[in-house]
Amino acid sequence: MEIKKNKHPLFVGIVVLAFTTLACQSQKKESTTYPDIQVVGAMKHVMWKGELGSSIDLDTIMNKSNLYGLGPTSYLTGELMINNGVSYLSKVTSDSTMTVEKRYDVSAPFFVYSHVKEWHNIELPENIKTIQELETFVDQQTMDLKRPFTFKLVGQVSDAIIHVQNLPKGTKVSSPDEAHQGQTNYKLKNETVEIIGFFSTEHQGIFTHHDSFLHMHLVTKDEQKMGHLDALEIDNMTLFLPKK
Repeated sequence: MEIKKNKHPLFVGIVVLAFTTLACQSQKKESTTYPDIQVVGAMKHVMWKGELGSSIDLDTIMNKSNLYGLGPTSYLTGELMINNGVSYLSKVTSDSTMTVEKRYDVSAPFFVYSHVKEWHNIELPENIKTIQELETFVDQQTMDLKRPFTFKLVGQVSDAIIHVQNLPKGTKVSSPDEAHQGQTNYKLKNETVEIIGFFSTEHQGIFTHHDSFLHMHLVTKDEQKMGHLDALEIDNMTLFLPKK
């Protein structure tokens, strides 16, 4: 009987430890590091599981030199973009206006970022006008580049549509339709812009949408408008890719 009494607490302790370990593991945020890219959280968990809270506080990124990144704000109340160490936050103020601030004291439910010190540039051919055509061109030009990777575009757009998330406070999310409640679209015409993008053929639902290999945010030259890029007609732009 003494042996059974001694074993019983040990057995219970092992079971409790195992369940505690599994619980802790299930609560960890999905985070993956690649040679040049850091991915935190996942778009699909935000859209389908309603994981709207913070997966990363941007001011905890220690090295902000040559930093690039993008994602939505926590609880889908705005958009985030880091362009060469400058962090932009955009928020909806009306169906035609927004505010754009430069600040790092913000967080995101999913975010992708990287550090790029050197770029090489490619002039886009005149026939590359749309996001779909850009995606094909970028894919073809980077077959020997480490993937995923960051890229940027600088120049003129004839037309563009960007959106800024504006989810009403307290909204519960369990589908993309619910997640996009309050989203506001903005049309741009004949603007000089910079676009920060991330390319991957393996991260649909993580940091790109299920039907795209690209995730891009756009900021105008005057820094008055910034958001997630949904549609594009390129006028004259230069593509920048990380140096090998």
